[in-house]
Amino acid sequence: MTAEVFSKEKARASAWFRQLRDEIVAAFEALEDSQTEGPAAAMPAGRFEVTETQRAAEDGGDTGGGLMSVMRGGRVFEKVGVNVSTVYGTLGARAQKAMAARGVPGMAEDPRFWASGISLVAHMQNPHVPAVHMNTRMFWTPGAWWFGGGSDLNPCIEYAEDTTHFHATQKAHLDPHGAEHYPSLKAWADEYFFVPHRGRARGVGGIFMDDQNTGDWEADFALTQDIGRAFLPAYVPLVERRRGTAWSEADKDTQLVHRGLYAEYNLVYDRGTKFGLETGHDANAVLMSLPPLAKWV
Repeated sequence: MTAEVFSKEKARASAWFRQLRDEIVAAFEALEDSQTEGPAAAMPAGRFEVTETQRAAEDGGDTGGGLMSVMRGGRVFEKVGVNVSTVYGTLGARAQKAMAARGVPGMAEDPRFWASGISLVAHMQNPHVPAVHMNTRMFWTPGAWWFGGGSDLNPCIEYAEDTTHFHATQKAHLDPHGAEHYPSLKAWADEYFFVPHRGRARGVGGIFMDDQNTGDWEADFALTQDIGRAFLPAYVPLVERRRGTAWSEADKDTQLVHRGLYAEYNLVYDRGTKFGLETGHDANAVLMSLPPLAKWV
């Protein structure tokens, strides 16, 4: 693609990530409004607090930013963040080295980059409602471009029917792009979201991809969009099914311990966390994924 065409495609991707963010924020606030039964029903309905973020970079100039949208202490969501950003500039030495190690060409000669995406993590009031993560993104350098993203379910109290619904919905959105995608991306998620020092997965899996570049930008963008579109129909029915369930102190303790596992993974292994901090993005936005409370046994 020419530089002019790529400028247009980057704008399309960035606009779509913002559109997805708006749809999810509206859906989550609607869940708060409709929660009228269960242990947290008497609490005020939660609302997102929206903050503009800015990338800090040594090279100065306009380096982009985004929106950090966080809801705390709601009826349904104890803490949920839905962040969207478009950042650009020059990669620092550590980030250049990491990209070169992944096989990105031209890092030594021209370390300019552009990245846009949406990232979501939800930690729930009710221990019977699973936590969840989702992101989709596009990355560009003068030598390469690619898409990435996925979503995974992280229940502390597992229900087989919830896991089945989550995976089946993702499969239904991926199959039109080729029957090979769902099993491949599911296997990738199983590997990526494994916590080596605990010897277990952090949840019940989902789908994950990175470095997606078949040479057909439109096809790869369409696949990325359907990964994002799958999220609400995969997750919202689970929230609606479990949010009114009574919980015990033992259930809450189980939730807090599981959150400790989630925090360990994100701080030690998560590629997006490392990249965000190393490239100067707003630290509060990058660490939005951490739970409000957790414990270790």
